[in-house]
Amino acid sequence: MMIEQKHLALIDEAMRRGDPSTGNLRLCFEVLSLAAAIDRDCAARLSPHNLSEGKFVLLFLLHQLPDGLSPHELADRAGVTRATVTGLLDGLERDGFLARRQSKEDRRKVQVELSPKGKDAARALFETHTRWIASLFAGLDENDRETLSALLHRAWRNTDAGRKAALETADGEATQ
Repeated sequence: MMIEQKHLALIDEAMRRGDPSTGNLRLCFEVLSLAAAIDRDCAARLSPHNLSEGKFVLLFLLHQLPDGLSPHELADRAGVTRATVTGLLDGLERDGFLARRQSKEDRRKVQVELSPKGKDAARALFETHTRWIASLFAGLDENDRETLSALLHRAWRNTDAGRKAALETADGEATQ
């Protein structure tokens, strides 16, 4: 069954109560179950390389940058806190994927650069990982993908994050 066991009890109770929104609950739990399955598969594919998704993202961000980035720039680009990026960088450095170096322009600053091992891993994993991700939706044609994307965006607009983004967009347009 696609829906995870933990969600079935909620659906069963909603059905027992005759809740008219049971179909919407089921659909939400299907999306959550799909996302959880993708996360588990992603972790399983990266773990043999001693990588998490967060570490992989940092490798990818550094992949095309021979001069590297500062830890705070990496945190901003990865969308994580500076504390989180520090922990990820510590693990990547310990495993030989990268090195921290003093900036050439300002010796008080640190730049993070991939090691040869990190460059090789980033190059190889980017290709295999993106092919795997793309394969998840291989049975969908262009129209299917556009329809699914539009439906997901409609649902996203009902989330707190979606409402906040809509307000920010409206506020930005109002000030122009």
